Amino acid sequence: MSRLVALDTETTGLSPAQGDRIVEIGCVELVQMRKGQTRQWFVNPERRIPLEATRIHGITDEKVANAPVFAAIAGEFLDFIGDDGLVIHNAAFDLGFLNAELSRVRRPILDARRVTDTMMLSRRRFPGAAASLDAVCKRMKIDISHRKLHGALLDAELLADLYVALHGGAQFAMALGSDFAHAPSVVADRKVAASAPAAVVTHPARDWPLSPEEEAAHAAYLAQMQQEFGACLWAH
Repeated sequence: MSRLVALDTETTGLSPAQGDRIVEIGCVELVQMRKGQTRQWFVNPERRIPLEATRIHGITDEKVANAPVFAAIAGEFLDFIGDDGLVIHNAAFDLGFLNAELSRVRRPILDARRVTDTMMLSRRRFPGAAASLDAVCKRMKIDISHRKLHGALLDAELLADLYVALHGGAQFAMALGSDFAHAPSVVADRKVAASAPAAVVTHPARDWPLSPEEEAAHAAYLAQMQQEFGACLWAH
C-alpha cells in the first residue's frame, strides 16, 4: 500500500456512548513510508470540556468556541483520508469516536479492517512491555521531549515516525535510483566526492552465519511485513 494516513483524536472524555465528543483530529500522510501532507481540525464538541480532559490535551471551551462542528469538517476529513489505510495507536478508542461522529451526521463509518493498530504491533514485538504511545516511542528511540501535552496532530506525527520505525526505520527513507532528485544532500555529497582524489578501500567478506534461531526470527518478521504490506523486498 503506497499511501497511509496516521491519525489521532483528542476528545472530551473516554466514551462516545456517554456523550463524549471529538475536539481535535490530526492526520499525517505517509507515502512510500515518507511523511507528506498533514491536516489538523479543531472541532466544537457542542458540549463542555471537562477539566480532567483539558489537563490531558490543553484544549479549553474557549479554544474551540468558534471552531466548526464535526458536520462542517466531515467531508474534508473523509476526502483527505480517502480509501487509504489508517494507522492508529489504540485504534478501538479513536475509531469508536470517529464512527460515532460519522454516524451522527449520516456519513459512512470507517471499516476497522483498513486500520493498522500500532499498539497491537508493539505488543507483538515487545510482549509484556508497556504499549502506550509514549512508552513505545521511547523504546524505539523516537524523540518525545517536546510532547508536554497530548495533541492530535503532534501524536499523529509521532505515530507516523513510530510506524516507520516498527517496519524498518531509515531503510525506507534511503534515496535510491530516480529518487536522488528528492535527496539534495546525497547529490551534494556526490559532487564533493567527484572533486576529491579517488580512494578505494576494500575489506574481505565477513563470515558471520546466523544461528537457526536468528534465521527463524528473521523469516517470521519478513512474513509479518509481507502480510501487512502485501509485498516485502527482503522476502525474495
